Amino acid sequence: MSKPNILFLMTDQQRWDAMGCSGNWVNTKNLDRIANEGVQFSNCVTTTPICIPARVTLQSGLYAHNTHVWNNINFTFPSNAQSWMRVIRDLGYRTSLFGKTHLHPHRGDLRLKEGLLHEYGLDDVNEIGGPRASAAVMSHMTNLWEEKGLLEAYRTDYRDRFATKPHVARVSTHPLEYYADVYVGQCAKSYLEEYDRDQPWFCWVSFGGSHEPWDSPEPYASMYDTGDMPQPTNRFGNFSERPKGWLDFYMERSTPHFESGDQAAMRANYAGNVTLIDDQIGEILSAIKKRGELDNTVIAFTSDHGEMNGDADLIYKMNFLDGSVRVPLIVRTPASAKQGHGCVNHSMAENCDVGPTLVELAAGEIEYRQFAKSLCAAMNGHDVVHRESGLSEFRGEFMLATKEWKAATNREGQVYLLFDRIRDPEEGNNLAGIPEFFDVSNELRNQILERVACSQLKQPW
Repeated sequence: MSKPNILFLMTDQQRWDAMGCSGNWVNTKNLDRIANEGVQFSNCVTTTPICIPARVTLQSGLYAHNTHVWNNINFTFPSNAQSWMRVIRDLGYRTSLFGKTHLHPHRGDLRLKEGLLHEYGLDDVNEIGGPRASAAVMSHMTNLWEEKGLLEAYRTDYRDRFATKPHVARVSTHPLEYYADVYVGQCAKSYLEEYDRDQPWFCWVSFGGSHEPWDSPEPYASMYDTGDMPQPTNRFGNFSERPKGWLDFYMERSTPHFESGDQAAMRANYAGNVTLIDDQIGEILSAIKKRGELDNTVIAFTSDHGEMNGDADLIYKMNFLDGSVRVPLIVRTPASAKQGHGCVNHSMAENCDVGPTLVELAAGEIEYRQFAKSLCAAMNGHDVVHRESGLSEFRGEFMLATKEWKAATNREGQVYLLFDRIRDPEEGNNLAGIPEFFDVSNELRNQILERVACSQLKQPW
């Protein structure tokens, strides 16, 4: 059989539970179908709970402590850096991107950066900025908005949101057909419908949603009843003196003023955006099926990080709580689809593991040193252990999660967050600093040190 085609689906800021198959409060019939024909990794964490460093690790398989990209900084992924997408292309694939990369600064005109993306390993490119960046940068999409007389209204809406009430949930100024996630989905669909090459294809569809602001267009903006939304988790309690870290500072300085119903409104609008993206995925899958290629297509799906959506009285990401750090991860192969049923693997995974997985499924091998790990062995059953722990990093801090525990260290290496994931899945009780849990804290801290020590590089590029 010829090499499989590869469809890599990615969203921005999608929580792990924002799918029907994982949380049961968002309708995602197409993602559920992919999960039912593959393996859903229910304990996947992002390597960094913010856009740029998470995407740099996804591209390179190198952690923030390797690249020193700890935050959303002015950074361009080097054109000569090793990347799994270039490996895919070198295996004979025609590679394409539709949507957001955030592997270089989103300024100016993204159409002028296509040469850089070619060097990353992407042949056919239609890049957009994220929702915020699209109010400033030009791209094929924003040029279309300008031609249709939509761009200035979009910019005005964004200025008002962030000047007045950043977490407001209100309908997009765009009609549905010009909404960014529809644009990305339809561009990918058209590309695959018209694809006419002898090479197998690799298509990265990278949606800018479900990233804030909460601006789903109709009919998705009113699709969900606010009364049906899950209640946000409470902010954790502290039972003793403990070290402090970034999250303490973040909660003190960045807690929004929620009015009654704000969290539910955010969640309903957010759910609408996720369902919109899912519908676009459905159209892409239909186009592949019409080509007669679905049975020979690998599909992988993940997100760069989550969204708090009111959990712990927070919005956005940038912390190690589950709403921010846990993300969806699904892999479906032609072989798993033939089995007729999916499975859920509960061992730990990291979203960067997608890269070596897709390389292996393309019958290739990553020969340079990196720290992402192929999921292929764990595709063989729900009880196969992929990773014993998941590592995440942000602003010089580290988080390690196992199936039983989660611990985070501050910049001084002190454990300031400790949660029992079995008995306290909503992270309501921070056990850091409690003497009876010192042994657990020390063991997890040592595991963090070991993970970091075993993944060192002198030069990342």
